[in-house]
Amino acid sequence: MEDFSAEVFYKTARSGGKGGQNVNKVETMVEALWPFRQSYALSEEEKARIEDKLANRINKDGCLVVRSSETRSQLENKQLALKKMQELVTQSLVVPKKRKPTRISKAAKEKRLDSKRKESEKKQMRRREW
Repeated sequence: MEDFSAEVFYKTARSGGKGGQNVNKVETMVEALWPFRQSYALSEEEKARIEDKLANRINKDGCLVVRSSETRSQLENKQLALKKMQELVTQSLVVPKKRKPTRISKAAKEKRLDSKRKESEKKQMRRREW
């Protein structure tokens, strides 16, 4: 996967939380938007995978949206939002390995049945007969 950071654009808004009057004056909350369907950095298969895995983070315009308002600095929030987005995309593009079904060995099966038999005999010996 190529670097897509140049295709991301940002929106800012006033952020809640600590910061005093700074919160009321400065737009520190950052929303990173990436129209991934128009991206040249991804193949069609990768775009479909992102759409499937990150469906709850895609808005009606088809942009992948990540918000950050952790710090008081707009620049730091931009960097955090981009970093979060890159991590999400990388995780969503990982193709899980297909599971190979395995069989229980004959010895393991015998051992299990033997231990069950011994346990059963032990309990049979404890029984009182009338």
